[in-house]
Amino acid sequence: MDPMEIMTIGKKVLREETEKVQEFGQDIPEFIENMKITMVESNGIGLAAPQVGDSRKIITVHYDLEKKGKIIEMINPEIISFCDENEKSEEGCLSVPGITGMVERPLEIEVRYQDIDGNEHVREFSGLNARIIQHEVDHLNKTLFVDRLSYAKRLMIKNKLRKLEEKARQG
Repeated sequence: MDPMEIMTIGKKVLREETEKVQEFGQDIPEFIENMKITMVESNGIGLAAPQVGDSRKIITVHYDLEKKGKIIEMINPEIISFCDENEKSEEGCLSVPGITGMVERPLEIEVRYQDIDGNEHVREFSGLNARIIQHEVDHLNKTLFVDRLSYAKRLMIKNKLRKLEEKARQG
């Protein structure tokens, strides 16, 4: 399998409504495997289906990245609870190349999702794992990390974003 094309800011699919996966057929494992290949070969730590042009609610995440862990896949993920404690940390995104910024997110979350066979799971995540999952779930909700940056930072990167959007629309 070859890596899929990463959609960059300006591509319509990144701002469109995503669809809940209803059918857990043969295409799901193959699509997810291709997402993993794309994520790894692009040096990403998380990837959402809209980033590869697909409108289904699917994400892949490097789990326990600090310990060189495995990749976890989540179908129809939904964050069902957040802790009260937040942390600001720098984020970037494969769909917004060359731009990073400080984003505040809850340190701990609880997520309901389905696995590749359609089985439901509820798990708690913290630290970097929680941050990555929140970032990827944002993609499923038409939100990019740049939408969460401070007003001052958005003003600073406005021209870069405009150029990326124009390039994406042309290509």
